[in-house]
Amino acid sequence: MYFLAFEGLDGSGKSSLMKQLQQELSRHNLPFIETREPGGTPLGEKLRQLILEKSESPPVPRAELLMYEASRAQHVEALIKPSLLAEKWVLSDRFSASSLAFQGGARGISWEIVEELNRFATDQLEPDLNVLLDLTVDESERRRQEREKISGVAADRIESEDRNFHQRVREGFLKAARQDPSRWLILDASQRPESLFDVLLKELRKRKWLP
Repeated sequence: MYFLAFEGLDGSGKSSLMKQLQQELSRHNLPFIETREPGGTPLGEKLRQLILEKSESPPVPRAELLMYEASRAQHVEALIKPSLLAEKWVLSDRFSASSLAFQGGARGISWEIVEELNRFATDQLEPDLNVLLDLTVDESERRRQEREKISGVAADRIESEDRNFHQRVREGFLKAARQDPSRWLILDASQRPESLFDVLLKELRKRKWLP
């Protein structure tokens, strides 16, 4: 089975695209799990709360990175590897590339150090495909603000970072994709969800992962 990670700025449409793919997998009777980072396990969800909550003493960048990596290590061993061994597709809302983009690109931690910690936390497991929904920072902010109005849920600590931070995140994702293009599919997230799904389906069929 296959492991897909969906990456991008907040509001880029990752959840919508994942749901469309889940429906397609169900149509073909292909088993799958949906998960997210940070999170995915009881320990990961506790770390998620600590990472994302606003506080007077937030984690420093190195601590933040290590918290993400701790969540990821548990995620891989307790959920992702067993699911792949059980021949299930794994669809994850974010994975190791997010640490490259957020902590390497935006926080300024050495890219090589983040890569090494990713390898350690994942036991060198990588997604078969990273799906990047690329979106401008301005459109991401507009969508997030609209979502907050509808849901009434305030932005978390990471979402509340300034525009320059999110621009560096976007650039970090694009850098990661350029380094290993065979493992990446870059989608223009300004397009309609149906169009994005069509492109994703074509890619999966081209790889002969779906009929």
